[in-house]
Amino acid sequence: MKQRVTILGATGSIGTNTLDVIARHPDKFEIFALTAATQTDLLLTQCQQHRPRYAVLPDLKRAQVLRDSLRTLNLKTQVLSGVSALSEVAAHPEVDTVMAAIVGAAGLPACWAAARAGKRLLLANKEALVVGGELFLQAVREGQATLLPIDSEHSAIFQSLPQDASTWNDRVDKIILTASGGPFRTRDPDTLHLVTPDQACAHPNWVMGRKISVDSATMMNKALELIEAHYLFGLPAQRLEVVIHPQSVIHSMVQYHDNSVVAQLGTPDMRVPIAYGLSWPQRIASGAAALDFHNLAAMTFEPLDSPDHAKRYPGLKLAWEALSAPVGSTAVLNAANEVAVEAFLAARIRFDQIHAVNQATMTAMEINAPGSLEDLLDLDARTRRTATALLQKL
Repeated sequence: MKQRVTILGATGSIGTNTLDVIARHPDKFEIFALTAATQTDLLLTQCQQHRPRYAVLPDLKRAQVLRDSLRTLNLKTQVLSGVSALSEVAAHPEVDTVMAAIVGAAGLPACWAAARAGKRLLLANKEALVVGGELFLQAVREGQATLLPIDSEHSAIFQSLPQDASTWNDRVDKIILTASGGPFRTRDPDTLHLVTPDQACAHPNWVMGRKISVDSATMMNKALELIEAHYLFGLPAQRLEVVIHPQSVIHSMVQYHDNSVVAQLGTPDMRVPIAYGLSWPQRIASGAAALDFHNLAAMTFEPLDSPDHAKRYPGLKLAWEALSAPVGSTAVLNAANEVAVEAFLAARIRFDQIHAVNQATMTAMEINAPGSLEDLLDLDARTRRTATALLQKL
């Protein structure tokens, strides 16, 4: 039988790549629901191409525009609106697989609903684990959901680990996440205060949304990925490492106790981990180009502890600090960073001030260990207010 798939965040880069992979395998998958935040025109085009049963927009006015357009085209897709509709199509009894590709903490409630409903949950929304932590994993266990990582780094780690998860801690020495270094890897760190939003969004290897591109430029994406790796694979923070690999061919590595290293390689194309998540434990064609070893450039690696890299990427160390701080600190770090990046993209703060906002917010927040989804959402909201107040002083 075909897998019925809901894509949360269908108009973003992960969503469009997921639709591309699914379109290559009409015998294996069908689209149940597509959701978007603001891109009504693109969502309409996707509805024309993939004929989902439901389309979801949080905004009532945009939903009505889409509803009228679908009616004009005589398409039967039903349009739902409101934030709760995201959770509805994620947990719907007829859905088998949920691609969680909404950027930021906004995707947490729908991810939670999919987990509690026992879905095959393809997690491209790293914030679900960064914010949710053990509480989110508890929801996965209670719902008996299947959690599969889609970030290229975490998919690579998952593919490099033994199938029996119960042996990971005993057999693995450390996990090594690779990082491209972003667009400013060789730039004089003393000039980072001059960086513009367009420069920060010009990633050398990957095509991504603006928020994630800025996170790559600051290396905050790697900080969040470290936190996600800690929760996904159960290793303590001191056994997680980052190395800069500018070519983005090795997506991450696992070093075992005998010092052998297993790595996953491939072209920098998100369709590879998406196809693996959709088909696991099998493999299907992704549409990505094959890695050509005959023409492959030299692969290089750089340590992060050089003085220049320490100045370029000061925010990375916040990941280890948050993991050793009180429970809920990772949620604070994520919320502060979302506020800071939004302010930078709106030209309200400088590029180098993103880290200043994150660090100041981490220091300012008082955290009581969250015990529920509601507690997490409240902590997220309080952190955003604190971060907003702090950045207004810069």
